[in-house]
Amino acid sequence: MTVTTREFAGKTAIVTGAARGIGEAAARALAAGGADVVLNDIEDASSSAAAAAELGARTHFVRGDVASLEAMHLLVDEAVRVFGGVDVLVANAAFHLRDDFWRQAIEDVRRTIDATMWGPYNAIRATALRMIEQGRGGAIVVVGSPHSEIPAPRCMAYNMAKGAVQQLAMTAAAELLPYRIRVNVVRPGWTNTPGERRYFTEEEIADKSRRLPAGRMARPEEIARVIAFLASDESEYINAATYSVDGGLQLPMGPIV
Repeated sequence: MTVTTREFAGKTAIVTGAARGIGEAAARALAAGGADVVLNDIEDASSSAAAAAELGARTHFVRGDVASLEAMHLLVDEAVRVFGGVDVLVANAAFHLRDDFWRQAIEDVRRTIDATMWGPYNAIRATALRMIEQGRGGAIVVVGSPHSEIPAPRCMAYNMAKGAVQQLAMTAAAELLPYRIRVNVVRPGWTNTPGERRYFTEEEIADKSRRLPAGRMARPEEIARVIAFLASDESEYINAATYSVDGGLQLPMGPIV
């Protein structure tokens, strides 16, 4: 699974949720392959854009909420205005808050569903329309989750949303097949991102990491390498596939996180 140095030369990629973690790493991986990268986040992703630019890529940051279809259309329009088109989408943005479902504020449930389910829908819809109009195909990589099948406690809204996203991606792959637009899913395992510090101390993270099948958390760049592969022409015969990049999390060892 390799991506050549200039695999994405002449192509434009959009990455949602690009301010940190897996999104930032994906932007860097695509930039390293020569893509022009449009980074999107509801927060400031200028540092991620700068990091990608250090790799020689042209970058552009567009602030916007994936929960808004209008914002996603504006994002795609901006990619076309700045770089002339769009060839790759990494639908990565998500949100969740942990709590027992029977007492979680309904506003937090809706916010999770809006970002984690409607976000990919909106991004894929806006991007696919442009790709169809361009007539040159494209690649969409959706960042899913093992929680689409593994019901992690205190994450009901997130689990629900990721289950829906899995079906969203497979249905999009079927409908976009005639237009040579591929849709694949990457399902990361527990990954060392800043968001995990919201719920666990460093000691808890170290303890839980040791009990993972791989003995450690994933690094964002390990997930990003698979995203870049699925976005590249190296994977042109891969469509409607789901890649679990989780160090064997699906093995029958019981829940850990």
